[in-house]
Amino acid sequence: MIKKTAAKKVVKKVKKSTVNRVKVVEETAKELFSLMGSNALIVVEEDKANEAVLVKVTTEEETGLLIGKHGETVFSIQNVLGMIVQKKLGEWIRVVVDVGDWREKQEQRVKDLAYQIVEKAIETGQPQPIYNLTPSQRRVVHMALADNKDVLTESEGEGEDRYLVVKPRKK
Repeated sequence: MIKKTAAKKVVKKVKKSTVNRVKVVEETAKELFSLMGSNALIVVEEDKANEAVLVKVTTEEETGLLIGKHGETVFSIQNVLGMIVQKKLGEWIRVVVDVGDWREKQEQRVKDLAYQIVEKAIETGQPQPIYNLTPSQRRVVHMALADNKDVLTESEGEGEDRYLVVKPRKK
């Protein structure tokens, strides 16, 4: 458990005029992982294409532990890091944490699924729903298929029941 003084130390605000977002995220991530007792290597870079700051975490012994079941731990770390950075900067920026290229592999798996669904939607001429995707996975599908002239994507439903539909375009 993080002591209150350690938590306050992590959330120390920075002045906007001297802000280098990548540097703030890097320092915060390294401090957070240190407080967690992890000896992971942290590399932070700007991801202009996705308008985010990407935190790449590499570790030989803790990869599974830091990813967690279905990525729950890495998503939690990402949320905490994002909140701390928001407090420091006084504004929200998108922070994406990837442990051992897990997120990259998951993203490719979701894209592969999307391409299979596109084929089915075109073949049948019927809208094809994709259930049980996280918001970030739905975003990956939307982005992967955005330039596809044969289909369009829409998210439908609310809250936990939200899903994505791949629809063939009318010709």
